[in-house]
Amino acid sequence: MRVDYLSQIDKIIDNALEEDLGPGDITTSAIIDSSLKGKARLLAKEEIILAGIEVFSRVFSRLDPEIVVECTYRDGDVVPNGYDIGIIRGSMIGMLSGERTALNFLQHLSGIATLTKRYVEKIDPSKVRVIDTRKTTPGLRILEKYAVRMGGGFNHRFGLFDGILIKDNHIAAAGSISKALAKIKANVPHTLKIEVEVEDIKGVEEAIGAGADAILLDNMSVKEMKEAVSIARGRVLLEASGGITLESIGEISKTGINLISVGAITHSARSVDISLEVIKE
Repeated sequence: MRVDYLSQIDKIIDNALEEDLGPGDITTSAIIDSSLKGKARLLAKEEIILAGIEVFSRVFSRLDPEIVVECTYRDGDVVPNGYDIGIIRGSMIGMLSGERTALNFLQHLSGIATLTKRYVEKIDPSKVRVIDTRKTTPGLRILEKYAVRMGGGFNHRFGLFDGILIKDNHIAAAGSISKALAKIKANVPHTLKIEVEVEDIKGVEEAIGAGADAILLDNMSVKEMKEAVSIARGRVLLEASGGITLESIGEISKTGINLISVGAITHSARSVDISLEVIKE
């Protein structure tokens, strides 16, 4: 995880801790002496692709810098069912107070990485890429897109600020694909690539004719995708999008398109089963 992300990630963590702890953990404070030290194991209770271990660790360091997380695995690794991911050592109050927040992050991000890997395994990554979308949890996009990469996927644009994608409503407001592209070309730097969302083969032809760099094929059939590839002849990047499933992605990947965007890897990934268990000594 890049260093320049850490301040943003710490803000996310601090908000989550404030939400859960408020003025303090009344249960733990009433039971545990402030001087008590201990350790706990972090256990994978199903096979997972690990993602978010640094976020997990930083939750505890925000509560107590002396808490140490010793990891056996790194983000992107496969962790088998029943294996220890690592050991946490330090203040018991800090560990117990941060447990749920830390696990929420780790379970969620590892869930995204694990689901992404399942999609990637269905395609030939040398010929086509699985990419994410902006269908992310508000406030967690930077983490969720990181988890996609840990699962072997790639990122689409991070937001409206770093990539041009002319969608159906832009086209409706502008009047046509050609008019929308003309407006974009007149108002943005030439260094930026322009992608256009189209719904049919006629749209593919119009987008290519108007100078698009990439075309998003929205909810097209496999037959239509193959026709779009034939028309494009490698002149533009082609992205398949809309309703992509684990059952359909394999066939779609063989059409000759370049990218397959899957919203489900972020908006529908379930949290995986990971537990934190105090070790009695």
